[in-house]
Amino acid sequence: MEPVIAAHADWVGEALGIELMTPSSQPLARRLYRALRGWIQVGRLASGSRLPSSRRLARDLGVGRNTLLEAIEQLVAEGFLETRPGAGTFVADLPFGRGEAVSEALAEKPPSEAPEAALSARGERLLRFCASPGHHHAAFAPGVPALDRFPHELWQRLLKRHQRDAPEAWLDYRTQGGVTALREALCDYLRLSRSVRCRPEQVLVVQGAQQGFELIARMLSDPGDVAWLEEPGYGGAQACFDAAGLEMVAVPVDGEGLDLKRVPPGQAAPRLIYVTPSHQYPSGVTMSLPRRLALLEAAETHGAWIVEDDYDSEFRYGQRPIAALQGLSAAARVIYVGTLSKVLYPGLRLGYLVLPEALVAPFRRANARLHREGQYAVQAALAEFIAAGHFSRHVRRMRNCYRQRQALLRRALAPAVARGLALSEGQAGMHLVAWLDDRDIEQALVRRAAEQGIGLSPLSDYYLTPPGRPGLVLGYAGARDEEILRAGEWLARAWLALAESRDRAGAAETPRDKHV
Repeated sequence: MEPVIAAHADWVGEALGIELMTPSSQPLARRLYRALRGWIQVGRLASGSRLPSSRRLARDLGVGRNTLLEAIEQLVAEGFLETRPGAGTFVADLPFGRGEAVSEALAEKPPSEAPEAALSARGERLLRFCASPGHHHAAFAPGVPALDRFPHELWQRLLKRHQRDAPEAWLDYRTQGGVTALREALCDYLRLSRSVRCRPEQVLVVQGAQQGFELIARMLSDPGDVAWLEEPGYGGAQACFDAAGLEMVAVPVDGEGLDLKRVPPGQAAPRLIYVTPSHQYPSGVTMSLPRRLALLEAAETHGAWIVEDDYDSEFRYGQRPIAALQGLSAAARVIYVGTLSKVLYPGLRLGYLVLPEALVAPFRRANARLHREGQYAVQAALAEFIAAGHFSRHVRRMRNCYRQRQALLRRALAPAVARGLALSEGQAGMHLVAWLDDRDIEQALVRRAAEQGIGLSPLSDYYLTPPGRPGLVLGYAGARDEEILRAGEWLARAWLALAESRDRAGAAETPRDKHV
């Protein structure tokens, strides 16, 4: 340990002056506070030492006395210093100043010596489903709506009015499951547009679909229970169920949706079955009626709950939205999950569950305990947004916008499609899938796109069981027209170049193969 600095004005002032010579973007008071606290922690300022007067220290350092007092007062509040009326400011009687071993353990260490983050096994698994933070790319980002087309001014007027007129009760903890007007508006909308069977009391407003998945997993399953999930499927649901300790079983999807005949043999009965039947994510297929009926029967047989994620059903082109699975049977074991992130904007953080009658009370109580209810003024504004017809008009505008943006993307990719690049049908939704037959090409395109400032989502990442089919999930809804054309034309050129290079390499190998 370094020798103790005598609490004398010359020594302390000189040492602090040297400390302040190092360039820093931190406020001056914060730097003084950290320097003095660090000296106390390592024992360089001994317990009981008297500090020089604040006036003298401020004069010696050439700083304002209020700046110095701000640092000292913070240290007094945290217990590192103490003031004695008529005597001055002293270092408190702490283990650091007495030279005890605890001083080194609590001393502030440089970043290179900081302890490593020891994540739990569950935390490590969860990170597999989490994308690395980075720059948000508008072109090809899946699930991002057209934020440039949202009616911001109208929405702000509604928000301001409901925030201004919010009753005092909305400032308290709430346990009602959401604003009554919003639950009524959502119920009317779902009955008309999605054929959902519900009453307003069955609607539970949550802070996004992800929170809904988490609540379902906690309330209806225990660690070790089995969940069937679509393969490929949505990483957000996979992350929630994995974090809940469920054993996830991947069930393949084909042109008719989830295929129960391909459930891996020998599996235990599921507790949860997660599906996106109206527009499978990410493949885009719609579950056929025979498959839907078979799924409802399987849930009844196994005593399982179906989690129906209806994430972007509003955006179908050329036909009415497909009726929800939940509405096929009054006694169906289905929990309908809806989100407003895709229809309005992700930052809204509002979603909802439509619960079977028996689950309403326990889910409402658990949600209020675990997550707390809030944003009642925002919910009230949204209820008016729906009731006044703004929601329906916005959906119609976005449906036309996304249809046009998909057409732009297809036009940009046309040269590659003419040479064999396969695209999904795109009868609905906010993205297309480009099907590839070579994982090396998939990974090469992802790397090269990043160098161009273009974000590509590899389809193989959506599979629970590696290696997964190669491909690209191409979001187009959140990109402006010029971005779609630029990124789409680049992708077409890049795919053509890689495909031609592979073909040349294959042609060069063929004579040798024949000779062998």
